[in-house]
Amino acid sequence: METPWLPAISTATLVADDGLETGDGSAVRPWSPRALMRGCARGVSAAGRAVIDLALPPCCLACRRRVADPDSLCVRCWSAMQFIERPFCEVLGIPFAFDLGPGVLSAEAIADPPGYDRARAAVLFDDASRPLVHGLKYRDRQEAARLMGRLMARAGREILSEADLIVPVPLHRSRLWRRRFNQAAVLADHVSRLSGIASDPFALARIRATARQVGLDLGARALNVRGAFAVPAAAKARVSGRRVVLVDDVLTSGATVEAATRALRRAGARHVDILVFARVVKGEANPI
Repeated sequence: METPWLPAISTATLVADDGLETGDGSAVRPWSPRALMRGCARGVSAAGRAVIDLALPPCCLACRRRVADPDSLCVRCWSAMQFIERPFCEVLGIPFAFDLGPGVLSAEAIADPPGYDRARAAVLFDDASRPLVHGLKYRDRQEAARLMGRLMARAGREILSEADLIVPVPLHRSRLWRRRFNQAAVLADHVSRLSGIASDPFALARIRATARQVGLDLGARALNVRGAFAVPAAAKARVSGRRVVLVDDVLTSGATVEAATRALRRAGARHVDILVFARVVKGEANPI
């Protein structure tokens, strides 16, 4: 009798797993032990997932309501997300209220061009996206990074298609020791796996401890991170002449990515784009 919670393991599955032709469904030679082990492992894995979902049902990453699938949002939280789609400024990635035509730049990009080439973000930073950002950064909710990484890979598909290297914005070793992980590196790893572009968490270093940027004005933020980044001598060959995508969780004033971009440029990076999960838009009352 078939166990109800254990998926049936078919001949076709076992044969296909072992690289054999199934034809009409019959094996062309007896199952190998390797194929049997793979099929059984798949059944046990599915059973394990079913038991875990029963004991710990998947919850919305933002509001903790029950959802059907892990690492996802409920309908209400998903609908509240403000996804950044075209039309937007081709340099800063700031969304426009209406389409001004291809290649149009925002007033901010014209008045104060950034040191980087392009910035892209998946969503606006607001009450809907804040729980994901804070959950990952401050509460070690690394399961949120899987959804955030998927949305970032989608939002950055244009710049990723032209990239040679993904580099996360680094933490200083003292903050890394306290936090135990770098959220930008976690996001960069997910984006790397989805895009096929290598991520190098050691290509850029934060060589000076800085105060938290939260609560600082624009000038103070820029001063706080000035000279805080450098490309280690051992990594310069990996950066020089490359098209780099710099990854972080949130883009606010741009001071951090500007300082990091200058360090990458000094090391010879040919092109630097920015990819973040969320960005703050001027005029929106959404403090980090």
